[in-house]
Amino acid sequence: LVSLFMSDLMVGLVVMPPAMLNQLYGHWVLQGDFCSLWYSFDVMCCSASILNLCVISLDRYLLIISPLKYKLRMTSCRALWLILATWTLAALASFLPI
Repeated sequence: LVSLFMSDLMVGLVVMPPAMLNQLYGHWVLQGDFCSLWYSFDVMCCSASILNLCVISLDRYLLIISPLKYKLRMTSCRALWLILATWTLAALASFLPI
């Protein structure tokens, strides 16, 4: 849940202010190099948010399907790896194309 909070917070703090400027002025008013970086952060934060929701859904599914084996399957180390994989996949999908 903290990872989902961080991705949504980054959307609100990093992605939305330049998007608001873009909407207010009708064109990109910031430096040109910042545009591709902003797009990458936009894709990364939104992808991380979606992937975090998928991981939370998987976690809840595993808890419901076998509650007695849940603690054996979902250790804190595995949860950390899932969060790391989520952010790595989101970063690769967004920053690799630039």
